[in-house]
Amino acid sequence: MQKLNFPEYDFKLKKQDGKLLIFDVIRKKNVVLTPEEWVRQHTLQYLIHDKNYPKNLIAVEKELQINQTKRRFDIVVFNRQMHPQILVECKAPSVKIAQNTFDQANQYNWLLKAPFLFLTNGMKHYICQIDFEANQFRFLKELPENRS
Repeated sequence: MQKLNFPEYDFKLKKQDGKLLIFDVIRKKNVVLTPEEWVRQHTLQYLIHDKNYPKNLIAVEKELQINQTKRRFDIVVFNRQMHPQILVECKAPSVKIAQNTFDQANQYNWLLKAPFLFLTNGMKHYICQIDFEANQFRFLKELPENRS
């Protein structure tokens, strides 16, 4: 797999039925290793090991209902009161983070109301802090570290 713009992490990989699998520490199971999954797993390790977010406050690929449409977010990090804090949207390295990616994340966040968005394709990372009352956002250089 392609080297990403994240620190190096140790992953548990295995081959089964001709497919390469990677162990997801949040879902506690092996999942098929696609380019997007490679980015998702790096992002999880980054959140846990570099930003100190506890595993038990992270959800991966959970379903949302937006209008009458079912969608799945990639990653959401909750605070201790179980309010969403960070919505993460992962794309494969070959997929450019463009306006449609921001639109997708904003559509999910309309429901979740997380104050931070983290969009990544593993090569480029975009972090936004949202001020819902002022209906504004600002880009940050880095994702805040967990302090609780």
